[in-house]
Amino acid sequence: MKLRARHQAEEPTPELPMSPSRAQAPADVEVHAGGRRLGELIVDAGLATQAQVVVALEEAQQGATKRLGRLLLDRGIITERDLTRMIAEQSSVQAVDLRSVTPDPEVAGLITTDSARALTALPLSVEEDGTVLVAVADPNETTVASLRSLLGRDVRIAVAGQSDLLRAIDNTYRAITGVSSQVKLFEARDGLRRDAVRMETPAASEDAPVVRVVQLMIAQGVRDRASDIHIEPQNDRVRVRYRIDGALHDVLDLPGSMGPAIVSRVKILAGMNIVERRRAQDGQISTEIEGRAVDIRVSTTAVVGGEKVVLRLLDKSRPLFKLEQLGMPAAMAQRYAATLRAPYGMVICAGPTGSGKTTTLYGSLAEINSPDRNIMTIEDPVEYTFASINQIQINEQAGITFAGGLRSILRQDPDVILVGEVRDVETARIAVQSALTGHFVLSSLHATDSVSALHRLIDMGIETFLIASSVTAVLSQRLVRRICPHCREPYLPTAEELAFLRAIGGDAPDDGFSHGAGCNFCAKTGYLERIGVYEMLMLSDGIREQVLDRASHDDLRKLARAEGMSTLLEEAVALVRAGTTNLAEVMRSVYVMGV
Repeated sequence: MKLRARHQAEEPTPELPMSPSRAQAPADVEVHAGGRRLGELIVDAGLATQAQVVVALEEAQQGATKRLGRLLLDRGIITERDLTRMIAEQSSVQAVDLRSVTPDPEVAGLITTDSARALTALPLSVEEDGTVLVAVADPNETTVASLRSLLGRDVRIAVAGQSDLLRAIDNTYRAITGVSSQVKLFEARDGLRRDAVRMETPAASEDAPVVRVVQLMIAQGVRDRASDIHIEPQNDRVRVRYRIDGALHDVLDLPGSMGPAIVSRVKILAGMNIVERRRAQDGQISTEIEGRAVDIRVSTTAVVGGEKVVLRLLDKSRPLFKLEQLGMPAAMAQRYAATLRAPYGMVICAGPTGSGKTTTLYGSLAEINSPDRNIMTIEDPVEYTFASINQIQINEQAGITFAGGLRSILRQDPDVILVGEVRDVETARIAVQSALTGHFVLSSLHATDSVSALHRLIDMGIETFLIASSVTAVLSQRLVRRICPHCREPYLPTAEELAFLRAIGGDAPDDGFSHGAGCNFCAKTGYLERIGVYEMLMLSDGIREQVLDRASHDDLRKLARAEGMSTLLEEAVALVRAGTTNLAEVMRSVYVMGV
């Protein structure tokens, strides 16, 4: 059988190889009863050329681990939604959009999380005749037979995109669903014992309800991509919130009586003092959650009503970002990459807490890491480990501080030094002097913008001639949430947002304003993931002279803009114009004085 060509070609068009037998063929190649081959459907729909399908199909039939559809998808020839539509047409089944279709929790509970992931299948609903509607990524006979066996009833198959299904499975099978039963068990046990001393002991028992609650809480945080978990005592309840994409969301309400035991359990895991309740403490947990290595920084502090705990989650299985993935405009990324290849000098990454400074610094290290360079870092904590980079972990109890560790690094013949954070004048002075003595230094600094970072060094007591001689560039940054691509739609900004746009001299997007309407994939927020907004100040001769003269913040900023620096706000509005984010998010995340 030949694929029908959609356009006349000068050379003979290759034929699609004959279909393998139904027993041997993968689901996206085989001919279903009364159906046609997937490649034929894709070409007829104008999604790919016949030659592209032939090349992919030959690779699939020569033992490739991926099937025809996935090969075309990975090469960017078709989209996942196109592939889903073609598989549904080939199999004569319904295609389902999981952005708007929400599974019935009781029906989804008919199979376990592990089974759903193994089969890439999700039960959606039960029809009037008792048949279960199940969304699958691959409607082959083996998957259908497994579902019938698990459910013990008739099954009607619908097709959904594989990534959509995996995301829906994460959203549907919530780890914290089991928290309510553990809370009831805790309260039942607590009712039998009112001994205040023994209220702390359940945190040490591995089968205690409190242990399970903490495990489920952390597991759900990892699934939800939370950066932080806040556990807050409030009168007769304990509020649990997750920070996802920079915004806090209420997740759980636990009984107030459970608060002390939860805090004790977290302290035990982090190696902290469970007796001390008034003094703030810090600790760290290294664990594995659902097969993923996770590091957790723990901070406790006394508040009215008890102790508040914040867990900062670091999922080490997530890949590191490269410079071009961070969100810098191409021209800025090119200039920054060139700056990183300087033999000496100091580059500062500035911004408030949670603005992505560490991610940018790690991306910078990945850019310049090579076998002929000795790269050393001193961090608190070491968030990602590099096999070819020497990293030092701060441990103040053992006497390892930023200043002391930096001195030891200078005796190790370094080419590049990363200082996780300049916190005090001693560290700042050593870092600046290291840059002056032939080393390339990268560091983060808490400051509102690039010019403020220079003034912060001056306020620390660093001489202006040292700053002017050592610092080569300052990169200031923020993180803004991206509009969810699954529920993007046009909208009309509020009067306040339009007034803000006019005040900063921004232009409206050519194709109109967009926002996320809210769907299952973004937890109805309209946002999914974040992107960096950057302001890069290069220290030209004019800027250095201004620093030497202790020029004001406004004067330095005016000169930098005159020399071509784009401000944080201008870069953020450019993202609005590109449809990446919206004005409401810029107003929330990018604060600029005077606007």
